[in-house]
Amino acid sequence: MAGAQDIASVIKQQIEQFGTRVTAVDVGTVVEVGDGIARIHGLSGAKYNELLEFPNGIIGLALNLEEDSVGAIMLGEYSAIKEGDEVKCTGRIVEVPVGEALIGRVVNPLGQPVDGKGPINYSKTLPVERVAPNVVTRMSVNTPVQTGIKAIDSITPIGRGQRELIIGDRSTGKTAIALDTIVNQKGGDLICIYVAIGQKSSKVAQTVATLEKHGAMAHTIVVAANASDPASLQYLAPYAGCAMGEEFMERGRDALVVYDDLSKHAWAYRQISLLLRRPAGREAYPGDVFYLHSRLLERAAKYDKEHGAGSLTALPIIETQAADISAYIPTNVISITDGQIYLEADLFNTGIRPAMNIGLSVSRVGGAAQTKAMKKVAGRLRIDLAQYREMSTFAQFGTADLDKATRAQLERGQRITEILKQPQYVPMSLEKQVMILYAAINGYLDDVPVSKISSVEESFHRYMETNRPEIGKAISSEKDISANTGEALKKAIAEFKQTLSFN
Repeated sequence: MAGAQDIASVIKQQIEQFGTRVTAVDVGTVVEVGDGIARIHGLSGAKYNELLEFPNGIIGLALNLEEDSVGAIMLGEYSAIKEGDEVKCTGRIVEVPVGEALIGRVVNPLGQPVDGKGPINYSKTLPVERVAPNVVTRMSVNTPVQTGIKAIDSITPIGRGQRELIIGDRSTGKTAIALDTIVNQKGGDLICIYVAIGQKSSKVAQTVATLEKHGAMAHTIVVAANASDPASLQYLAPYAGCAMGEEFMERGRDALVVYDDLSKHAWAYRQISLLLRRPAGREAYPGDVFYLHSRLLERAAKYDKEHGAGSLTALPIIETQAADISAYIPTNVISITDGQIYLEADLFNTGIRPAMNIGLSVSRVGGAAQTKAMKKVAGRLRIDLAQYREMSTFAQFGTADLDKATRAQLERGQRITEILKQPQYVPMSLEKQVMILYAAINGYLDDVPVSKISSVEESFHRYMETNRPEIGKAISSEKDISANTGEALKKAIAEFKQTLSFN
């Protein structure tokens, strides 16, 4: 009788539980942990880049899917994890908050605020890893990103949707160019994302303070993976910054993302790969280090009108060792990007700042991303500088035997080089750049002593603002130098020259 009651209760229990949802969770066990890496036995259903849940809410990221184990990198503090701990699959991949709420904030690569200004009220997240926009949905780059730096806007212009590499040795002004570009967008329509990878916390704090001082944090998001952070976060940082920029691009807006710098990103990935015991290739980098950067930079694009006409411009930064641009990572990134701005330590040390080597710097988008006004002055500029560079090599042995035309070209080259010098955090508007370059290439400054060029340039801008503001306004609105504007500009320059004296 007792047996019958047991059977009845079992049947009753099964009837009560009939239809209830059974959830199967893939569970594994930690077999090894250390150096930010955990090796897990089991988890046969884990997917690449899936988030794994460890005890105490610690999160890891599945990167190595082997036959009998999974290799995961830890996102954050991992000292509490020990052998034998249970690990579960979450079914989610790494996502970051995106949207307007992040503007003006400093976040880590997981989108968590690190600026002490409280939580971020976001309504949307996006995965950090996404497939780049299809080539059919893109259009060619045709709108400039005004950096406010004369040498760049005139010689190696950057277009919206372009990927322009900034490359050079340590302390040659790479970050300065990126920050100047961000500062120059003040009051404009370009949202900027600055991704700091593997930098000292003090340097990142200094950068944020500088952006705040110049009013640039109002349109900027800073993603910081500091040198003290785990390699896993440094590896994720650029992808997180890119996802934040993609959200604006997909809404039909324009965004600019600076990766500072991808050399440290490659180092972090090399560290992770070696700890995961992946086979090492050239310079101990893993075999997929090219794909590491290509899948990131290919996400920069300009959408066509049917897809909202938004754009994401990428300014990756690479640090070279002893000016070796033919090293492994530099050549990889050069081959992915649409041009490079090459900064040289020798030029920097001689006071030419930005220290741009005009021979090795190139923009593969070129004049397509320039306004007509800039095109008219910049075409001659590159030729004049190229001739100056060539002649100055021969002229260093002495200028006594040179003919008049050669000497005149050398003189003009010196003056143009002086004009292209620019202090940091003083970006210049398009019309000011066009007017001073117009004066330089048309020989109006040939009789000004080289030592006086910078002070004459300042006086010229002041004169134009106070006496002939309509010329600047015409260039700014038309984005061109019409016949009337050209005549007025010539006349204004001649009038300004009357006020100069070099005694």
